[in-house]
Formats: sequence, C-alpha cells, structure tokens
Amino acid sequence: MNKLICLMGKSCSGKDTIYKKLLADDDLGLSVMVPYTTRPIRQNEHSGIEYNFVTEEDYEEYRRNGRILEDRSYDTVHGVWRYFTIRDEAMMSSDSNYIYIGTLEAYIKLKESLGSDKVIPVYIEVDDSIRIDRAVRREHKQAVPKYAEMCRRFLADTEDFSDEKLDEAGITERFQNEDLDKCLLAVKGFIADHI
Repeated sequence: MNKLICLMGKSCSGKDTIYKKLLADDDLGLSVMVPYTTRPIRQNEHSGIEYNFVTEEDYEEYRRNGRILEDRSYDTVHGVWRYFTIRDEAMMSSDSNYIYIGTLEAYIKLKESLGSDKVIPVYIEVDDSIRIDRAVRREHKQAVPKYAEMCRRFLADTEDFSDEKLDEAGITERFQNEDLDKCLLAVKGFIADHI
C-alpha cells in the first residue's frame, strides 16, 4: 500500500457522497479499503460496498488470528456494534493508494498501525442543522427507523469530533461541505498533493 486516505466527518456530513465521487475519479486512481462492522445492514446498503457486514463470531475469529488493525465498539440502544479494519496482505503489498471512511479514533489507530506517513486525513464538516435534517430524512426512509440511535450518534459525534480531539490528532485541514462541488474540488486537490 502506498497511501491510505482516511475520509472522516460526523454522521450525515456528506462523506459517502464524496467518497463515491473520489472513487469514480480516474485521475486519483484510488482503490477501496472496505471496513467491517457487526451492526445490522441498512436498507440500500450492500455488504462489501459500504461495509463488510459480519457477525460477532467473525469479529472474534479475526481478533484471535491477530488480523485486526483497529477496532471500536459502540454500546447502542440496539446492543454493541463493532466497527473494525482487518489487515489484508494483498492490499498491504500493493502499490495502490486506498481510501477508507473512518472515525477520528480509527484514523489515530491506523496511523499507529501503518505509520503517520502512510495515512492521510481528510475531514469533512457541515453545519449541524444540515446534518440533523439529513439524518432524520435518512432514517425516515428505513423500513424500521431507529431515531433513538440516530440521536445517540448525533450527540456522540459532537464529542468524538470535538475541536480539541481534532487538534490532538493533528487534523489541520478541514473541508466545508456547504457546496458539494467546491468541497469535492478542494478535497481532490488536497489528495493529489499528498499521494
């Protein structure tokens, strides 16, 4: 692996949209690093695309075999959900640049596992009022909306992505997603300068 772009931001900041557009950009030539989770799959998600959806038993097997690069657990209103990244030897020996959607905690752990010269942070920001509106609309489309979990996640993101924690992690560049095209152009330029 040459470089890993770690795309981060609070829930409903537009990460998924930006991620898909960056992957479609042939000039950047980014490959996918798909994270793993034990949380239930949402409507319109596909295993192997947004996440590799696995069981708790799968997680334990990866852990026992020493294949986990980083992991996080969240005690949700629906039980414990795990999110993690496994060591993929084919990816590690590749010359490609990869992109990954993660949390600040995941970025810090990946930087520790892979080296700070290998992991490039891209932090996306958007006003909280826009985020909460997007979150409600997204949950409303689910077959079984989980509004309590949406609220828990919104509040947790405020803590997890605080200015102090971003500063401690060395996140110096922030990309405002008020206008998707402008944000995308700025992110592409930043990535091109760092890969």
